[in-house]
Amino acid sequence: MSDDAQQYIDDMAATRGYVLDYHKIMAAADFPVLQAANRVVGAAYLDQRRLSRETKELLFILSLTVMRAPMPQLKSHIQVALDLGVSPEEILEAIEIALPEAGIVAFQWGVEAWQEVVGIRPLEPSIEVHDGKSPEKG
Repeated sequence: MSDDAQQYIDDMAATRGYVLDYHKIMAAADFPVLQAANRVVGAAYLDQRRLSRETKELLFILSLTVMRAPMPQLKSHIQVALDLGVSPEEILEAIEIALPEAGIVAFQWGVEAWQEVVGIRPLEPSIEVHDGKSPEKG
């Protein structure tokens, strides 16, 4: 990896608060394409325009939830939103928008990522029930 590519990755981490695996791979493998892709992301997401960074993070979290993006990517955006001062409840409300439009599976994906980042302890039933993960035999 060139010194320029390393500095670029370091700057991305400082600016965004995260660096994804594909950023690291492309910095090492095809730095000009990473730069081009990052310019698009900058124009649509990172550059300050009319929407606040907090609003953009909520929209990003919603879109990643609907697409069932890789869990590390979704969780990194949830963490960035928290770091920007967005409340856990506001983030959950954004994820909940996925429910009527994308369905329960996408919604569950987002809730799982949110729970892991925020650390909400699930409320367990006080009676013994099937865990819902696999059908009972018998």
